[in-house]
Amino acid sequence: MTLGSTIRDAREAARISVQSLAESTSIRIGLLTEMENNNFAHCGGDTYARGHLRNIAAKVGIDPQVFIDLYNEEHSTEHRAIQDLLAENNVMQVPREAKRISWKLPAGVSLSVLLVIGIVQIVISNQGSELSPSPKPSTVVASESALPTAPADVVASTTPQSGPISLKIAAVRGNSYIDIVVDGEHVSKGSMFQGESKSFTGMTAISIYLSNPAGLDLTLNGKALAPLGGQNEEVRRTFR
Repeated sequence: MTLGSTIRDAREAARISVQSLAESTSIRIGLLTEMENNNFAHCGGDTYARGHLRNIAAKVGIDPQVFIDLYNEEHSTEHRAIQDLLAENNVMQVPREAKRISWKLPAGVSLSVLLVIGIVQIVISNQGSELSPSPKPSTVVASESALPTAPADVVASTTPQSGPISLKIAAVRGNSYIDIVVDGEHVSKGSMFQGESKSFTGMTAISIYLSNPAGLDLTLNGKALAPLGGQNEEVRRTFR
């Protein structure tokens, strides 16, 4: 049973028409019909879809978590495997099975190399027997005064140490949904409501997923960032 059919069955069990449900939840009739047909493409993203589901659940007398769990399983783009998220942001590579190399290939290459070496040695030995070495006059070259070399410890090489990465997220213009991975570890996932703010610190990388980034202000290492996307969009970024 899909989420859409579950919504329809719950509404009919509560003896509520689509029109009455639309009026009580302020959701368009057309959108309610699409949702009951298991189509959530026009809900405005995961955050708004979950809000609609909670409103519907309250009107038909169903635990909202039932709808939310089905939505996450069937439609949510936020509940993919964390390995896929990290791979998209170059934090880690998906392991691939190593290809087996046939023993025939290295054996053939080795034989070819030995054959080439043998031919080269024969050619060199033949040329050496034909040419008689002529003595070279010894020359004495006056050595110029050697340039003084600086002591090894005069210039000390320094390797710059990269500092920690600090990221602050503030929901100042609306609600959003975030998914945060710091140094390869999943540290935060869930809704952010207007007025909330969260801070994260990492040593190598911070990967983020944002829903409705237009409602958020991001500060990286004390510097305010430009908006990462528009209203109801979904974006992913990695900071190093």
